This record gives sequence, C-alpha cells and structure tokens, in this order.
Amino acid sequence: MGKRILVQWFLYIGKKSGIYNFGEMKYRLRGRVKINNLFQKKKFFTILFKKKVPQPKSGLLFLPGKYFKMKKLYVVALSALLFSCNNNNDPDKDPDLGPPPAGIKAPENIAYTVLSQYPHDTSAYTQGLELHNGKLYEGTGDYESSSIRITDWKTGYVEKKHMMGSEDIFGEGITILNNKIYQLTWQSNIVYVYDLGNIEKPVNTLKWPYQGWGITNDGKQLIISDGTANLYFVDPVSFKVMSLVSVKDNYGPVNLLNELEYVNGYVYANVYESNMIVKIDPESGHVKGKMILNGLLQQNDIVPGRTDVLNGIAYDSTSKNFLITGKRWPKLFEIKLN
Repeated sequence: MGKRILVQWFLYIGKKSGIYNFGEMKYRLRGRVKINNLFQKKKFFTILFKKKVPQPKSGLLFLPGKYFKMKKLYVVALSALLFSCNNNNDPDKDPDLGPPPAGIKAPENIAYTVLSQYPHDTSAYTQGLELHNGKLYEGTGDYESSSIRITDWKTGYVEKKHMMGSEDIFGEGITILNNKIYQLTWQSNIVYVYDLGNIEKPVNTLKWPYQGWGITNDGKQLIISDGTANLYFVDPVSFKVMSLVSVKDNYGPVNLLNELEYVNGYVYANVYESNMIVKIDPESGHVKGKMILNGLLQQNDIVPGRTDVLNGIAYDSTSKNFLITGKRWPKLFEIKLN
C-alpha cells in the first residue's frame, strides 16, 4: 500500500519510478507526482510512495515538510514543471515507467468476501497464526508480552499460553511441521521448537543467523522471512538454508514480508505496515496476486496507540477459508477468496 505524503517543497522530480529520500526516511516512488487541489484553497501536492525501502540507493532529497501546506510562491514555481508531465494519474498505466523488471506481470487483484468475525484477544501482538486440528495456534510478540498460545478461534478463549518473552526476546512467527511447533524470535537469532502436545517448554533451541519475521512450511521445508524481500527455504532438522528466493512484483523487490502461510503451492505474506497480503510463487518469487484488506476494522474497534497493523494469516483446509487478524486486534475475520 502506498503512503500519501505531503511535502513542503522539493528540489527536482523526474517522471520515472525510483528511490527517493524524504527527510531521513527513504521511499520508492511509484509513478508520478499527483496533484491535489493545487490551485484551489489548499496549496499542496501529493506524492504516492509504494513503501519504505530498507537501505536503498541514494536519490532525491525531499526536505522535511510533511503535512505542511505549500507556500503560494512554490505553487507558482512548480506549476510549469508539474504540468509538463501528462495528467495520467494511474502509475500502473504510465507509459514513461517502462517495462516491468524481468517481464514480471502485474499481480492480479484477489477479491474476497468476509463471511464471519470472531473475538480476538486484544493483548495478543500477533506475529504468527496457524490452524491445526481445529485449534488456532498463535505466536505473539512485544518482548515480555511475547507468547505462544492455543485458542478456540470461534470464541476467542485462550486455552493454553506460554509466556516465552523477556527484555531481550521478542516472539515472532510460528509454524507446525512433523508434530513440532517452530517459533521465531526477532533479533535474538533464536528459534524455539516445541512438541505439538506441550507448549509449556521448548524441546530444542536452534540458531538462525538473520532476523526472524514470518515462518510457514510446504510439508517438507520451512519457509522463513526476515523483513526483506527474501524467502529462505530451510531444512527443519539441520536448520540449514537450502535455497533462497527474492520476491518481486512488476515494480521490483517486495520488501517487509512478514507473516506467512503456505496454501496450495503458494506463499501468502503480509506486507508489514500495510493492509496488503501478496500471493507468491515460491519457485520464481513472483507475486501472482494481491489482496487489499482495507476497512476490516471499524473506527470503534480501534484504540489509538494500541491497535496496530494487519498481521496474521491462517488457512482452514476443511472450509478452504482464511482467518485474518492483526496486532492487538479485537476481531478475527473469516474470509473466502472469490
């Protein structure tokens, strides 16, 4: 999902996509400048950024001015430059953007229907979600609040919970393979392994050299994300990386891959700090589809400073439906792909 950022003024902007700076933050520009009421009462323009890009190349410097109105002087100065671009406001159809990298097609939009909603524990900073034998297994984060738990997903009742976090341990994604539960941690390079029948104490502790974000499995290998565009395919016994794929869409690498779920030959991934789930071909790394889940929570569901971003994908192989939630969300949604 793009971020619309109002800037007070800028040095120069080209017509093509690229990496640009905004103050100390770096973003990828997706398309051109979009003008919003430029010569009306509000003197500002809007730039649509695709997402934050970790450690990008240097680019243009946008001086700090977020959410400030432009001065009239700058409006006049910018008018000729902005109107020299044609008025195509759809970056996906912008002829000056050039061909997609490596010939990757734009992902299809995945339509869905919300079937039901259920209670969800608002203390759960959801990092991993998996449905197994009718029970919902959930890994949560936020240091001392980190846990692994088993929940009745239709009532929201937490049946069992093991608090595994500390001042240094931040719980992350979980997956179940061969009657073992694997739980990542964020920056401590530790993976906890539990017997499926007992989450009270790990039976093994493994080392992981990267950050831990999301984890799933294809029935043979573990698939792990680390917050970049990479998916690592890992042997569950030796925990060695067997292969790696970089995830791309028609604009390039898709960073910030978070919670994962493997379904029918594809990896579904939350893109952190967005309401988007992408459907990934694990062989090529190409994004085949995207699901935009705006508006699941209503305004009265949101506690400012507490309710956080969408994160959590579980698949019900019986009903063929998905369960979706977020960090400290009060609701769990059952959705059906159309």
